Amino acid sequence: MKYFTAVVECGSFTEAAEQCYISQSAISQQIRALEKELGVELIHRENRKFTLTPAGEYFYSRSKGLLEEVDDIRRETVRIGQDDELQLRIGYLRCYSGQELHQAVAEFSRLYPEVSISIVNGTHEELYDLLRFGGVDLILSDQRRAFSSQYENYQLLQCGCYAELSVSSDLSSQESVELDSLKRIPCILISSREQQNTEQDYFQNTLGFGGQFLFAENLEEGRLMVAGNRGFLPIESVGTLPPAGAAIRRLPIVRNGQQLQRNYCVFWLKDQTNYYIEEFAGILRKLLL
Repeated sequence: MKYFTAVVECGSFTEAAEQCYISQSAISQQIRALEKELGVELIHRENRKFTLTPAGEYFYSRSKGLLEEVDDIRRETVRIGQDDELQLRIGYLRCYSGQELHQAVAEFSRLYPEVSISIVNGTHEELYDLLRFGGVDLILSDQRRAFSSQYENYQLLQCGCYAELSVSSDLSSQESVELDSLKRIPCILISSREQQNTEQDYFQNTLGFGGQFLFAENLEEGRLMVAGNRGFLPIESVGTLPPAGAAIRRLPIVRNGQQLQRNYCVFWLKDQTNYYIEEFAGILRKLLL
């Protein structure tokens, strides 16, 4: 039922397969097996397109309601089976400021009012330490290391890297900016005082940023520095990033003609996996896609 409704709603076997995290051939086989079991045609295939038969229309409309009911049963069963004092501890990058995290917390709280949520922000390394030593249950962060088998590496999206520059900068009139061109301008990083060396090392030696480095405690402070033409601020287009304002121009950062890309993920320890962590990660991914 789940695969069938996904195909109908996506209007494509390929997109439905991606949504369900299986191959296109596997989802096609599942639909054919379903039709064989029922003994009726649900989908009329014609070249690369398909339409629902009357039986398919009926099966889809009833399946939707049943699947929603199954989700409700599963959530309520988990709620009853868990301890009374439930909590979800979330960490997120200090430089992230999109609305999707707020929306995900609100939606999760609506579905699971019995779960207490606590939230903390930090740099990549601060969040990694919190996760390693049990300070949080999951973190929203960028990928800086190879994926570890000890963690669930729940990929949210791959996003482009941008430079926010003052409109007074000579580079602001371009459509994009080469990474090498930025090496003569100070790079402004958002970091706590304790993590400044770590952040600089990553941007300098892993991503290839050069020149002088300046630091800001948060996005607002960093943008004020940009507006004063003190340097550029590297950011990623993760979700609903607040607009930069009239004094700042945002340009894609390119290297050899290709825009730099970064992976954003939700991470948690595999041996600490539970239903609530997986549910929150799924809600956040839907909002970001």
